[in-house]
Amino acid sequence: MKLYNSLTRQKEDFKTYEEGKVRMYTCGPTVYHFAHIGNLRSYIMEDVLEKYLVYSGYDVNRVMNITDVGHLSSDADTGEDKMLKGAKREKKTVMEIAKFYTDAFFADCGKLNIKIPNTVQPATGCIPEFIEMVEGLIEKDYAYIAGGNVYFDTSKLKEYYVFNNHDAEDLAVGVREGVEEDTNKRNKTDFVLWFTKSKFDDQELKWDSPWGIGYPGWHIECSAISMKYLGDRLDLHCGGIDNAFPHHTNEIAQSEAYIGHEWCTHWFHVLHLNTSGGKMSKSKGEFLTVSLLEEKGYNPIVYRLFCLQSHYRKSLVFSWDSLDNAAQAYDKLIKKIATFDANDGGVDMAVVEEYRAKFNDVMGNDLNTSLGITALYDVLKAKTNGATKRFLLSDFDRVLSLDLLKAADALKEEKEEASEEDAYILEMIAKRAEAKKAKNYAEADRIRDELAAQGITLKDSSQGTTYTKA
Repeated sequence: MKLYNSLTRQKEDFKTYEEGKVRMYTCGPTVYHFAHIGNLRSYIMEDVLEKYLVYSGYDVNRVMNITDVGHLSSDADTGEDKMLKGAKREKKTVMEIAKFYTDAFFADCGKLNIKIPNTVQPATGCIPEFIEMVEGLIEKDYAYIAGGNVYFDTSKLKEYYVFNNHDAEDLAVGVREGVEEDTNKRNKTDFVLWFTKSKFDDQELKWDSPWGIGYPGWHIECSAISMKYLGDRLDLHCGGIDNAFPHHTNEIAQSEAYIGHEWCTHWFHVLHLNTSGGKMSKSKGEFLTVSLLEEKGYNPIVYRLFCLQSHYRKSLVFSWDSLDNAAQAYDKLIKKIATFDANDGGVDMAVVEEYRAKFNDVMGNDLNTSLGITALYDVLKAKTNGATKRFLLSDFDRVLSLDLLKAADALKEEKEEASEEDAYILEMIAKRAEAKKAKNYAEADRIRDELAAQGITLKDSSQGTTYTKA
């Protein structure tokens, strides 16, 4: 399998430290609000990646954090604490906010067929690990204490900007327009590992530490959590492209300083979902959620198909027209699959291997899901029987997770039930006609009323009796 590596900026043969096993880490949500569908695009593509690795024979152990403390809107002691902001907005405690939006996130994942990782770890559950790592960085002289906080010293690194070629003056962490610079730092790119002195005097979550009562910085959590569950050799780290700098840059800095060797060999970043107005963001006011899609009548799986129709390294522009097109494509796809008979012959394994090879050719080339969908449509047109087509569609859906056979079988069952209901109604109309012919009007009225109670309205005319359903 070839996969683009954000660290080397090229496609590479995907290799792991331990043959056949993948240690995979994905950055989880900051649970202060609902996830918008732009956030969820990243999780969909990471889900497809994990499932394709399993499909290819790998044993995948995937870990994800839940950020329920310490994520500021800037990377210094500036901006707003997102968790505190959510708590104030809804007049709840931070942990109540975290629990509610964590549950909401996983509910959205369920609707989108996103598999829950093997291990999900809230940041608040690993405070001792964060403290231990910060202590280690101080001992190794990669961190210093200033103004009551602990900072990572980026000047000790041979290279800091590992994902890009920015100059230090171009991107100074924590130095944003209209944001006060943190004067405790020795270098503009230094970042906080642990806060004890913060402008957030009402910060709800604080813990005792060797440096005083405080709370961890954002970046330390992913490094410590991944090492706790996956060890100090990571095969694959995933996230949205906005995580590359500074979050993943800082993760690499502190992790490799702490362990003394390369930490993660492969980095996978998903590009933004944009609207006509630009990047989707919660800060812009109303934002699109899975619940909003459902309120407007869309099956969440249609949004998953919409995402799969584009490559993960391309920005994707969302519009309601585009989602309508995906919905129409999905409906046609399911209707076509519903016509395949599972009992019209045995599965032709020669055909299966032929089409599997086509699927692997495109999915194994930097996870090209758009061509993976094309490979799925090729199965629909294949000159083979329904049993073989259904087998292949089920096989591909182990990766794509579009509920292909489930939705097709449900549609077929719905049609069969409708046919049975129509047959019953026609039978009752015939019995009513016989009753009227025999001048048994009481029985004719009884049949009409019985159907009406079921939401079926009869209309008599010179052409006969017709019916409508409520």
